[in-house]
Amino acid sequence: MNPISFNNSYAQLGGDFYVRTTPLPVSNPELIIFNHSLSNELGLSGTGLDSPDGAAVFAGNVIPDGAEPLAMAYSGHQFGHFNPQLGDGRAILLGQVVSPDGAQFDIHLKGCGQTAYSRNGDGRSSLGPVLREYLVSEAMAKLAVPTTRALAAVTTGEEVAREQLLPGGVITRIATSFVRVGTFQYFSAKGNIEAITKLADYVIERNYPQVKDKPDPYLAFLEAVINRQAGLIAQWMQFGFIHGVMNTDNMSIAGETIDYGPCAFMDEYAHDRVYSSIDRRGRYAYNNQPSTGLWNLTRFAETLLPLLAEDADAAVEIAQEALKKYVGLYEGYWLNGMREKTGLTTSRGKDKKLIDELFELMATNEADFTLTFYYLSKLKLDSPEEDKNLRDLFKHPEQFDDWAQQWRERLRLEDSDDETRYAKMQAVNPVYIPRNHQIEAAIRAAEDNDDFSVFHDLHEVLQKPYELQAGKDVYMLQPKPDEVVQQTFCGT
Repeated sequence: MNPISFNNSYAQLGGDFYVRTTPLPVSNPELIIFNHSLSNELGLSGTGLDSPDGAAVFAGNVIPDGAEPLAMAYSGHQFGHFNPQLGDGRAILLGQVVSPDGAQFDIHLKGCGQTAYSRNGDGRSSLGPVLREYLVSEAMAKLAVPTTRALAAVTTGEEVAREQLLPGGVITRIATSFVRVGTFQYFSAKGNIEAITKLADYVIERNYPQVKDKPDPYLAFLEAVINRQAGLIAQWMQFGFIHGVMNTDNMSIAGETIDYGPCAFMDEYAHDRVYSSIDRRGRYAYNNQPSTGLWNLTRFAETLLPLLAEDADAAVEIAQEALKKYVGLYEGYWLNGMREKTGLTTSRGKDKKLIDELFELMATNEADFTLTFYYLSKLKLDSPEEDKNLRDLFKHPEQFDDWAQQWRERLRLEDSDDETRYAKMQAVNPVYIPRNHQIEAAIRAAEDNDDFSVFHDLHEVLQKPYELQAGKDVYMLQPKPDEVVQQTFCGT
């Protein structure tokens, strides 16, 4: 296997930021899938990673030359309760690689054994969460949602003990940074302003270089993080995605979707939809995600107060003014995205009301989120008699008819023909998402029967989410009653 050029800049921050940790070898690592296209983007083609030797690297059995494996330290608010020391309990950062265009990416093994932060856990992952994260993170990338990526997944040849013995797996994740809000909280809780400054400078250099030359770079940094998170969560909402565990330790400073645990895409729409088995009070329900984003950002802003001004009261006022921008940013991103999904290219004062009314109808009628917008993208302006596929999603189709009439009246204010609108709407309204029941079928086949064909078939379809693929109709359908997945699980 050819060498990988590593540059572990995080290790250079010092021992306060991590614990050096060697992954625990497994008995028989085998490659499930290797992401060739991502490997090429990272400049890793020709390294031989798509081989048995690569499987050993992805399982943690072999540490590539130049890698400096470590478990990152961080804190976090978990369901509103602060835990001062969490850290990578089953994940290890190998280091960074630099892509051909000069961008840095972290390479992270998840499920590779105990660390100093495992808190009596085994540090392993069962196969199911590995397959879920691979499918969903790569689907998000194809939907153009900022996300961590999946480079590879392996089986370990060993079982892990959960409620029962399950086959083990390890996923290799890629991100522009694995620094979290909780990373800043870790040092803030210790009153370590020097470390907060060092961490902020590190993240600015890697992820927000555009703020370095601002008059107040730390305020500009805060504002940039707020902006990215507002845009990210707006995209989640536009696809019916529910993260499931929006703790501050699961919120990336880089503005990428991170930590795909009990996540899910909605089937039938409900404002307060929850799938996560550990979210018993709906704290992170679909409709709570925007406000949770602001709550998490407020915790982040608190960690930066010493960098914003010497006077504590002045620092709080500066942070509050920055945070006030979040709601407007989020609403702007959400409304612009929803205009695109409903075929509107111009801005009118009643657009939000029209879109809100559609969501109310979807909730009342339990209409499928993804299919509603996909079929809407195929409607003609002057032929409501062809609305059947969409009307059939609604228990009371006459209610949809009333809305569709208003929608068509609004479209007549646009300077666009049907074909042009089709093309624009179908570029933002997917045919296929990683539906819960399909993911579950892939997991069951792999865990119960050592059959990865269901996983591979689903993954292949999700690589082209906006294209109607011949013979793949089953992947766009809602679950049958006996296929409905009511809960998703964290996997720890």
